[in-house]
Amino acid sequence: MASRFHFSNSDFPIAASRRRFLQAALAGGVVAGLGLAPRFAWSSTSPGKQQTLSGTQFDLDIGETPVNFSGAGRMATTVNGTVPAPILHWREGDTVTLRVKNHLSVPTSIHWHGILLPTGMDGVPGFSFDGIAPGETFEYQFELKQSGTYWYHSHSRFQEQTGLYGAIVVSPRGGERFPTQRDYVVLLSDWTDEDPEVLFANLKKMGDYYNFNEPTAVDFSNDALKMGFKQALAKRKMWNKMRMSPADLADVTAHTYTYLINGATAGDNWTGLFERGEKVRLRFINGSAMSIFDVRIPGLKMTVVAADGQDVEPISVDEFRIAVAETYDVIVEPSDEVAYTVFAQTIDRTGYVRGTLAPSAGMSAEVPAVDPPQWLTMKDMMGAMAMGAGMEHGPGDMKGMQHGAATDSMAPMVIANHARTEYGPGIDMRVDMPRTNIDDPGIGLRNNGRKVLTYADLHTIGGPIDPRGPGREIELHLTGNMERYMWSFDGEKFNNAKPVHFRYGERLRVILVNDTMMPHPVHLHGLWSELENPNGEFQVRKHTIMVQPAQRITYLVSADALGRWAYHCHLLYHMEAGMFREVVVS
Repeated sequence: MASRFHFSNSDFPIAASRRRFLQAALAGGVVAGLGLAPRFAWSSTSPGKQQTLSGTQFDLDIGETPVNFSGAGRMATTVNGTVPAPILHWREGDTVTLRVKNHLSVPTSIHWHGILLPTGMDGVPGFSFDGIAPGETFEYQFELKQSGTYWYHSHSRFQEQTGLYGAIVVSPRGGERFPTQRDYVVLLSDWTDEDPEVLFANLKKMGDYYNFNEPTAVDFSNDALKMGFKQALAKRKMWNKMRMSPADLADVTAHTYTYLINGATAGDNWTGLFERGEKVRLRFINGSAMSIFDVRIPGLKMTVVAADGQDVEPISVDEFRIAVAETYDVIVEPSDEVAYTVFAQTIDRTGYVRGTLAPSAGMSAEVPAVDPPQWLTMKDMMGAMAMGAGMEHGPGDMKGMQHGAATDSMAPMVIANHARTEYGPGIDMRVDMPRTNIDDPGIGLRNNGRKVLTYADLHTIGGPIDPRGPGREIELHLTGNMERYMWSFDGEKFNNAKPVHFRYGERLRVILVNDTMMPHPVHLHGLWSELENPNGEFQVRKHTIMVQPAQRITYLVSADALGRWAYHCHLLYHMEAGMFREVVVS
């Protein structure tokens, strides 16, 4: 989509460590007090101690700053000199003004992810404005119509990958529905020392360039022992014939990525402090370019109280999957004066990042082993057809239904409507009978012995924002060719596709069908997406919805914001490879 966006990146080795650099940067920065409660804290001991800016007037400087996350110095794209960018603390009902100055040699931008605002303030170059040219300052100004946990990032080529992202916390005017004694942002992200342009070129040459979990001769031998030689051979032939890999869980892996919590590596051990008996809110944000994380805190139950900034009926879980661009607020109540590990492993199980909750600085707890990687199943390729035939694992390995089987079997079966544009070289598979259930935690989390959050567990407090039913439906398919690294909606890349039109004031149903074997977190700018369950009943309000492989998702949208809005997969390289559309509300 991106010929109008530009990027530059240079490698500058530095002698100072990342830790010393961040300490120095923070010492020279302004860490604003929040004035909310005596023990209301946004970060703890460095490294990982972030700037927090509060109020209604902000000056944000975008530039390049040396960092070192892996032992090699690189240049990052930063806001006010830090990665992540400063936490912005706002208050519901206020009007905020943000003066953003571009010190780069290329254009830049900031998108306020999940914030409802006029289209001219949305920050997408070519849609809502022209971008911020080198040396120029752009003034964003908008009223805050909501509260909750959100984030901001560049929408210019790969600047998000190189560090331009940060957290937003909007305090409710009337106080938190679920008050706590402590409050921490936990911003997860991925960093690569490679130039993202080189990384993208590698993926275009070979879609599994960074995937080293491909099936091996040892895997074949293990299958033969479990299911017999003939069935193991049939299983391998099936995948080879389709030119697909059951290990395609993530395009970019720990082979090039270092994973961060609040800008700290696992070795740095970001730490949030607590006192025994306190309630602690953790505001999880996935600010990654490409990494989906599975999060748990061994020894602590997590009570999920908000999803994508919107309060939900509290639900207690052991673990949750957080897709790129999603946010979840959880509350924990440590009953012992011991350390607890905040553990986030990637969906492909090639890496992890950890932090710590502790009663004092310098403590740490045991870090769990990364779970073994799991292969995609027939359920992830064929959807409802495989589930109905009992082929959820693969030939000769029919162990029955997965987690949530009771409602899986009751979910309605639907025949997909494929557009004519889906039949072409940019498509390597189509799902004719997608599954419609939303109670599946996904590959790697099924039947793991822990209570794992699913979309079926989430219920937005207060119900839908609009009581009307849909006046019409729009169906779009998430499509791609992994081998060629082509991604699209309905087989059409962004630069070949016409805009999707919403009529101002209408209530409509959007249907997304994932015809690929990878999950896609889809973000609609400017408008809420109100997810439905398989029976068409309101479930949860979100700004980003992850559609699992071979899954059909439906949600209602009230087209109440005029203008041109971006609509895309939030996996950065999928978006840049074409899984992007323009939505016009008129």
